[in-house]
Amino acid sequence: MVAGESFRECSAPPVDGGVDAAVAAVRRLAEALLRTGDGTAVDLDDLARRITALSEEVEEHTPALDTRMVDMWSGEGATRHDPVTGPENALAPPLHLTGHDDGSVSGTVRLGVLYQGPPGCVHGGVSALLLDHTLGVANAWAGTAGMTGTLTVRYHAPVPLHEDLVVSGRQERVEGRKIWTTGTISHDGKVLVSTEGLFIDALLQRPR
Repeated sequence: MVAGESFRECSAPPVDGGVDAAVAAVRRLAEALLRTGDGTAVDLDDLARRITALSEEVEEHTPALDTRMVDMWSGEGATRHDPVTGPENALAPPLHLTGHDDGSVSGTVRLGVLYQGPPGCVHGGVSALLLDHTLGVANAWAGTAGMTGTLTVRYHAPVPLHEDLVVSGRQERVEGRKIWTTGTISHDGKVLVSTEGLFIDALLQRPR
């Protein structure tokens, strides 16, 4: 961010407590299990039983899916449930995005072994997921959003795990219902992945 520049949060920040804190604990456990494997002094069978009991306890109080979907999509701000930036989603790293005066959005994220593809590197599909979502947020920041029509991804170099990655996107132009948006994943100033997306100005109705 440039000194003196104004910006706005484009993803929902986590809160201290509630479902956000519980989800963060689940992320931590998932990463620890993958890093540990079976070669551990921890009684994993007992751990599985305890986790199952916790899951059953939560499931007993789970509302109907239709009800939860309405809750997920309530409000007009950034969603809290998506698999990239959502603090309520254990799949999300999560990536935190901000919008800038120049029309771009960007955020920094560090990915662990949960997102590994090649040895020590981020899975290519995960890179595409991060960019697809970031381009969608860039469109919303620019004021004309839509649904992904095509996403062309070019992989310039392996994306490392456990390093700070900058994910950015910018809406380039709009022609009728067509929206063109570009984005990158960079590390230490070097572009590792770039993408161009064609979006269509059409959104699904929110659950009500």
